[in-house]
Amino acid sequence: MTGKAARDDALIEHANQSIAVGSKSFAAASKLFDEQTRRGAVMLYAWCRHCDDVIDGQVAGHDAVSISREEAERRLAHLKDQTRAVYTGDALDDPAFAAFRQVVLAHQIPEQHALEHLAGFEMDVLERRYLSIDDTLQYCYHVAGVVGLMMARVMGARDEETLDRACDLGLAFQLTNIARDIVDDAAVGRCYLPEQWLEELGVPRDQVADIHHRPAIAILGQRLVELAEPYYASAQAGLAALPWRSAWAVATAAAVYRQIGMKVLEAGEHAWDERISTSKAEKIGAVSIGLWRAVTSRFARWPARSAQLWQRPRPSCAAGHRASPATAPSDAP
Repeated sequence: MTGKAARDDALIEHANQSIAVGSKSFAAASKLFDEQTRRGAVMLYAWCRHCDDVIDGQVAGHDAVSISREEAERRLAHLKDQTRAVYTGDALDDPAFAAFRQVVLAHQIPEQHALEHLAGFEMDVLERRYLSIDDTLQYCYHVAGVVGLMMARVMGARDEETLDRACDLGLAFQLTNIARDIVDDAAVGRCYLPEQWLEELGVPRDQVADIHHRPAIAILGQRLVELAEPYYASAQAGLAALPWRSAWAVATAAAVYRQIGMKVLEAGEHAWDERISTSKAEKIGAVSIGLWRAVTSRFARWPARSAQLWQRPRPSCAAGHRASPATAPSDAP
């Protein structure tokens, strides 16, 4: 085995471990991709997971520790520097970035998308407040919608209409995540609920986790889950544009996440007694649902994307947003 082959194997092994620990839902769905697409998807996931962990002081999405704002800003600056290095061909100091460079080279991931994703973590670092639902959706775009754009490129999508649908799925995922994690987020000082909603129901922003406000929080959780529904529906319309195994994997992931939202609805005020997840049996059921949706999407007539849905920013042609990196140095990690 050559040195390059050994490094490549080490990168994909690191990525597989990251996804296995960080997201059992995505790990299950990713097995449905063809080998090449799965490789790109898990390596992209590993980079996204790494960036999130660095900012939150956690490991694979778990066991977060409190870090100062100054330290968070320092970490964010390093993430930005290393992400830019991916595109310039400069040296990298972490396998997650080396893996991301391979994805960028193979699938022409625009630098603008990568930096937009980091902008979502910056919103956390700067303790951004969300006054309206449009503000919350903007956050959802940065931390998840743009990931959908990058994942879609890994699957071969390039046309703007399909990318819109991929972004919609990311928005749906994040709205579901916010609904599930309202109380956990509040416990660490974060709130993604629109402050207009909180004021409407008389919930002080710093008391979201208070058990006495649980009836109001249940209403707001329901709103988020219901808001996610048209985005899930819109995303389904994009399945036909993907290779069928990619469509199967995406539809399966959507079925798993949507089920989490439905559990939040069903649990009402008890949705935050413990963290909601899906069982192994439910994930297996989602695989069947995903297969059905992937196949039937080929024969359906889908309406145009609703103008009422939040619209992602269009690609910028400004200088500095390179579509592909310089060739990686031979001694890259």
